Amino acid sequence: MGKYSDYIDDSYKLFIGGKWVDGKEGKTFKSYNPSNGDYLCTCVEAGKEDVDLAVKSAWKAFETWQYVSPAERARMLNKIADLIDENREKLAMAETLDNGKPLRESENIDVPYSADQFRYFASCIRADEGVATYLDKDMLNLIVREPIGVVGQIIPWNFPLLMAAWKIAPALAAGNCVIMKPSSSTSVSLLEMTKLMAQVLPDGVLNIITGHGSTAGQYILDHPDIRKLAFTGSTAVGYTVAEAAAKKVIPATLELGGKSANIFFDDMPWDKALEGIQMGILFNQGQVCCAGSRALIQEDIYDKFLDAAANAFNNIKVGLPWKKDTVMGSQIDERQLNKILNYVEIGKKEGARVICGGHRITDGELAKGCFMQPTILADVDNKMRVAQEEIFGPVLVAVKFKDEDDAIRIANESDYGLGGGVWSHNINRALRVARKVNTGRMWVNNYNNIPAGASFGGYKKSGYGRETNKMILDAYSEMKNILISIGDEKFGLY
Repeated sequence: MGKYSDYIDDSYKLFIGGKWVDGKEGKTFKSYNPSNGDYLCTCVEAGKEDVDLAVKSAWKAFETWQYVSPAERARMLNKIADLIDENREKLAMAETLDNGKPLRESENIDVPYSADQFRYFASCIRADEGVATYLDKDMLNLIVREPIGVVGQIIPWNFPLLMAAWKIAPALAAGNCVIMKPSSSTSVSLLEMTKLMAQVLPDGVLNIITGHGSTAGQYILDHPDIRKLAFTGSTAVGYTVAEAAAKKVIPATLELGGKSANIFFDDMPWDKALEGIQMGILFNQGQVCCAGSRALIQEDIYDKFLDAAANAFNNIKVGLPWKKDTVMGSQIDERQLNKILNYVEIGKKEGARVICGGHRITDGELAKGCFMQPTILADVDNKMRVAQEEIFGPVLVAVKFKDEDDAIRIANESDYGLGGGVWSHNINRALRVARKVNTGRMWVNNYNNIPAGASFGGYKKSGYGRETNKMILDAYSEMKNILISIGDEKFGLY
């Protein structure tokens, strides 16, 4: 792996107005490696003055940035993508050290998918067109897209690089300037990516504020000169973000929690489905808002499929995330690990049966980290807390269903509606189920694929707005109407 210093700095400053600056209050916080408890670096705890400065810098940059041509903005976004690809190894390791996810994921998914977000939105704005129509023989109707201005964005700790790319790329593509705050748990990889973006973007177009959500994050939410908010995180915090936007009468996009149903019919592609049940809940240690955390399994294959799944889960290589053979890494921190373990106990008290996992791993080189065994809770009733509440860890709850209607009913008995999957060789049935499940994303015979161009967002308490598709440009734009009279005659009212 090499030394930490090969991949990250010992300390980071705020990035404001194109410069790395100290915080006005002189406060800092430390970041630690969740896999072994090692100290990683020190970051700035931003104060209100810092956020004010970032907003002022962004508005100053916006004076010229809003008029930069789509072609030039696209060139910059493509250059950022190239730099991300060129620094793939360093960014991936920074993400793995700070987050605990296995290197195979950060190197093959997080980094290249982040680069692709910038390329995708670069292509979108080159192809974007306004609307020009004649309403009658004398009236020309124009509709053009204009940027909103300065936008505030807050991202979670589970996908620092990817969530940053999901938000920064479309915001810049639409001509806005950005104030972004990463999670205080995982600021490092975004700060490293910011070094690359700083080589391309004009000063003030992108500003990175580090700190805790209750302070730095709240300053962003409350700032009177921010014109749009975008947030990915828990539903509980999402209420706060929505309220802040409503008070200022500004738009918001929210991608929140989930308790997604991964539905397995008896005619499914068996081997592929067995991989899919693992992909649904073990990817990123289950710390995924759209995780397939509820496995709905048809009754006549329930026992056989769970036996196969338990065997697969027991053979998952949990290890130090920077090792090439590690399949599942560390949870983000002790607090999250204890939350997961507590839910396992809740499930057992509710009558669920642990058929694999259920415990923390404390052996050998994993003793100092936050490692959890891949876990399956069987015999779960959908009304149990473990079937209704987001655990955010590698804990699968298995629910039995009878037929198609029963599966749809159970899937929809949830406050959430972010993701979902259906596995069947019968494409007609799969599409019927996909249509009737109330969720923003349904995977058919796959799970947790997140390519650019495929819209992503939630129903119900999973939020609103759609990312990773060109439609998000509307959420970062004002649509201006220009109505032109091309005749010389008076209207005759005066």
